[in-house]
Amino acid sequence: MSTGTAFSLTRWWSVVLKEFLQLRRDRVTFAMIVGVPIVQLALFGFAINTDPKHLPTAVIVHDQSEFSRSFVAAMTNSAYFDIVETLPDEEAGRRALARGRVQFVLNIPVDFSRKLLRGEHPSLLLEADATDPTATQTAVAALPHLVQPVADKDITGPLAHLNGGQNAFGVQVHNLYNPEGITQYNVVPGLMGVILTMTLVMMTGLAVTRERERGTMENLLATPVLPIEVMTGKIVPYVAIGLIQASIILFAARFVFHVPFVGSPVAIYLAALLFIAANLTVGITLSSLAQNQLQAMQLTVFYFLPNILLSGFMFPFAGMPQWAQFIGNLLPLTYFNRLIRGILVKGVGWADLWPSVWPMALFTAIVMAIALRFYRRTLD
Repeated sequence: MSTGTAFSLTRWWSVVLKEFLQLRRDRVTFAMIVGVPIVQLALFGFAINTDPKHLPTAVIVHDQSEFSRSFVAAMTNSAYFDIVETLPDEEAGRRALARGRVQFVLNIPVDFSRKLLRGEHPSLLLEADATDPTATQTAVAALPHLVQPVADKDITGPLAHLNGGQNAFGVQVHNLYNPEGITQYNVVPGLMGVILTMTLVMMTGLAVTRERERGTMENLLATPVLPIEVMTGKIVPYVAIGLIQASIILFAARFVFHVPFVGSPVAIYLAALLFIAANLTVGITLSSLAQNQLQAMQLTVFYFLPNILLSGFMFPFAGMPQWAQFIGNLLPLTYFNRLIRGILVKGVGWADLWPSVWPMALFTAIVMAIALRFYRRTLD
């Protein structure tokens, strides 16, 4: 029966209504339509900050004087530095920088005030974790502007002759781990985590949904295979893929971008293995939640966005607002970035790795438990 070749508004409107009904039934797609713009607006509008302030700073005070106290107060008032702790010696300061607890360590030498009063123009030492040059360069640039106001405040009266044309004292900045400020030293190690997150979550996110769409899931459910056996069995092949990807990135980092390999290769691969496991459990969980491959892809994108923006890969983590740091601390990529940069560039040891290892292990265990729960629901 011929339906005619003329365009029919009635038929066209029927197709439009059908698509709207289909979208309403596909709740994940509808949530992405609303959720992705809101998430992007919140992240880019509020969380992303290319001028990081309130960076955690520790102080080593060997000389308690009005001059040192005034300079520390000036650093705090500049809004670039937050004094979070006082350390006993230089070794504790290096350890705090290596673990990423602080971004800066200000060292006030023993004879600072005596040399100042003698007109010898002493210097304070500021050690900076320059692994990410973007996180430190603005704060370091503000330091010279703090010296003169402190001198004008405290070096007065009989001491006014010390505050002449040359600054009464200075601040010597020592950029650790990346003194030349080479961006590749920070970006390339972080790319390992980004690539592993994107590829592994996506591949495993499609694993269960592909079998469900092809009808092979029913055959798998009919076998006497335990949920934990199915989950781990699906993960193992992708572990090998992740290790191959990690090896390719490490090879390029060393021989193409000349990133220094200060730490242990064994530590690098153990950290990568733990991170791979975390991502694969996320992918399996998303595949258990999704009804089809399109939903799995959408959920992967929704998970990937906060990871790349809030993990410290693209923007300094310490410069983000507290709520954004809270979300970032829930993501495994945040801890892996600290691990891989710490091992490659800083050469940190096993004791310094633990604060970033246990959150990833805990994340993996929790997400695997969620995946098993949803898989049992699939069984029912």
